[in-house]
Amino acid sequence: MSFKTRMASLASYEKGSIELNDDLKHYAFSNIFEVCSKSRPYERVMVASNLEYAAEAVRAEGTSPWYTAPHDEFAIVMDGEIEFTFFQLTDAEKPTHKSGAIRLQADPGGKRMGRVIARRGHEVLLPKGSAYQLKAAMPSVTLIQTSAGPESVEKWSEICVLK
Repeated sequence: MSFKTRMASLASYEKGSIELNDDLKHYAFSNIFEVCSKSRPYERVMVASNLEYAAEAVRAEGTSPWYTAPHDEFAIVMDGEIEFTFFQLTDAEKPTHKSGAIRLQADPGGKRMGRVIARRGHEVLLPKGSAYQLKAAMPSVTLIQTSAGPESVEKWSEICVLK
């Protein structure tokens, strides 16, 4: 038995479904594109959750607010091209909450750390102690591995539909 992996995009995806006897290989990552096609830019929609950990599907389009988290996060670009810009945080800007990303109320005041331009399949570390901003000229999709927090949006009743 052979399987063919097809990589979807925001412009071309086939929604996966779950049957009780289904094999997980049939729908891995298939629904994040539908989630992002219906999301506002930079809305962080949880598509997986395990205890305090979460995977958030994010539609990158235009320029995001500045974010920070009290722990490392990882972003995998699933479609398009996204520029990630990083700044150090000043002591006053460092997060005091326990988990997940939060938006900064203003541009970060620390030193510029650099930027990464990532395309489909690239993974980017979003390091603890930094502020990050995303920019995408065209609608793009990233999956952020993080912990659930203030920016996490739960839409389980909309995205988890059994056939």
